[in-house]
Amino acid sequence: MKRILLIVSVLFIGTSLFAQTKDKGKLIEVPKGGFYDDVVLKDVKKVDDSLTKTPPKMKFLMDQAGMDLPDSIALYTRQWANPSISQGNTGTCWDFSTTSFYETEIYRQYGKKVKLSEMYNVYWEYVEKAKRYVRERGNSEFGEGSEGNALARLAGQYGLMPESAYNGLIGGHTYHTHAAMFDEMNAYLQTVKKDNAWNEAQVVATIRDILKHYLGEPPLKFTVEGKDYTPVSYMKNYLKLNPDNFVEILSYKQKPYWEKVEYEVTDNWWHSKDYYNVPLDDFMKAIKQAIRDGYTLSIGGDVSEPGFSRYTQCAIVPDFDIPSAWINDDARQFRFSNQTTTDDHGMHLIGYLENYKGSGKDWFLIKDSSSGSRNNNPNSSKFGYYFFSEDYIKLKMMGFTIHKDAVANLLKNFK
Repeated sequence: MKRILLIVSVLFIGTSLFAQTKDKGKLIEVPKGGFYDDVVLKDVKKVDDSLTKTPPKMKFLMDQAGMDLPDSIALYTRQWANPSISQGNTGTCWDFSTTSFYETEIYRQYGKKVKLSEMYNVYWEYVEKAKRYVRERGNSEFGEGSEGNALARLAGQYGLMPESAYNGLIGGHTYHTHAAMFDEMNAYLQTVKKDNAWNEAQVVATIRDILKHYLGEPPLKFTVEGKDYTPVSYMKNYLKLNPDNFVEILSYKQKPYWEKVEYEVTDNWWHSKDYYNVPLDDFMKAIKQAIRDGYTLSIGGDVSEPGFSRYTQCAIVPDFDIPSAWINDDARQFRFSNQTTTDDHGMHLIGYLENYKGSGKDWFLIKDSSSGSRNNNPNSSKFGYYFFSEDYIKLKMMGFTIHKDAVANLLKNFK
């Protein structure tokens, strides 16, 4: 009996000990590096890379080395504009260029130096794209691009906002990046189309939730100089800007000249037919006169040419492409028709250099937001700027946004 009690006691004590010493676990961060990563995998990668080397990407470019080029901002007569800023990893040149143009217009008309929010326009442009996508049952372009006249449409509906009230940078970002945001919105809309789920209110609400996640949500009210504004009252009462005063000038031969036409490019996703189409000579005269009269313009066209150098920041038409004397309406249309001229990029034309070196040709100072204009020293005065020859604009820039007063003589020719 005593022996049995002893055994039971030992079992009880052993069970109690096990009950009091249960194993525990915890989450830890996996250490970086180590022999496997730093030695084994490094050796494997080194050998693999040597066996499957990726050939360097080659591109045929005009050799501008040694050329006497007007690549100094100090040479140009220029109008006031805010410093060039980066659009980051986004397809929003249409917004950055035209917002910069609006800022300059506000200064030109009223002497106010303001910094407007680009992302406020981007936010509402995506909402408008989503609405049309639903209404057209998926047969409407949904991309990152747009055109300069989108801002007049958006401002007329939603107003404008200072960047200090809404900059669209959250989560510690210094630069804008929209790749993940766009992919998520696009994937959602593809699902809507697949499921035939054309509930506009629901779609817009979901798109706005995605935008809010990546950009934050624009405020309904904000304070400027001690006074409260809505985006519409800010535009009308503080900026005193009327978006209806801006017009689009286009020059291509596939549509009748001296008529308002549609610019038939993907980024004109809402199929605007408000472009004033003019012959090339009138197009160039309007640009040259406007910048001399103190106006600037948001200009768009092709920046993927062999004469467009991101090393010198200069854009030239090489003779091996087409001699200067042969650039005309037909040469311009030929390149647009065969898609060697495309609607690549929007920029802000802010200055000019007249009759450079007695050539009889002007050069133009271009403020830019893309990565291409930022290949030089960030401390350089030309960081974020390009220098366009007159011929380059004549052959490769398709259209521009400008105040209607600057082109009043052109507009008189339209019914």
